[in-house]
Amino acid sequence: MSARSLFLDPSLFGVVLSNMVSIGLALAFKWDLGEILWVYWGQSIVIGVTNFIRMMRLKKFTTSGLKSGGQPVPETQRAKRQTAFFFLVHYGGFHLGYAVFLSTQKPLNLLSEQDASFLIVAIAGFAITHGYSLFHNEGEDFRHKKPNLGTLLFYPYLRVIPMHLTILMGGAAVGKDSSTTPLTVFMIMKTFADASMHMVGHAIFRRGAPGGGAMRD
Repeated sequence: MSARSLFLDPSLFGVVLSNMVSIGLALAFKWDLGEILWVYWGQSIVIGVTNFIRMMRLKKFTTSGLKSGGQPVPETQRAKRQTAFFFLVHYGGFHLGYAVFLSTQKPLNLLSEQDASFLIVAIAGFAITHGYSLFHNEGEDFRHKKPNLGTLLFYPYLRVIPMHLTILMGGAAVGKDSSTTPLTVFMIMKTFADASMHMVGHAIFRRGAPGGGAMRD
């Protein structure tokens, strides 16, 4: 699959648009960094859920290079389900800890009803985008080779780590500055990181890149 096709992928435009919606809401309602981080936390959860669904929907796949307890993972539906649920617990645990941290910085119960409602709208925008991307790209992503279960296991971390590094850098840059300019620049940086990793992820799927790695029991 050519880079041109990835650039013309409607789901890429969806990723950019959902980020633009978040930026617009943040500016319109004068959100601070804490509220913005909750939106991106929600997007990260959406990425994990869609990846879990992607794994569970696999009919044919390879487990080349993937081990559990030092043993190769068999290419069976049972092993696929176990791997998918292992991912769900591990990824979910990471985001639970992240939510606890965010709660100390910006407790959700202190948000106004209006802000809470539009936070949900922003996260819903990402949910629609990533859900569309999942089903729109499903056939194209794995057309040429069977997907590697190990690649799918570790892909969401590849997908969200640059996003969260951008978040951390943005938080450090914003600091105590209450003006909208640093926040806007930060959110634009995050949009570029998001769009870039969206294309990288699908490029990996489409060239049938080998997976690998190990799960800890």
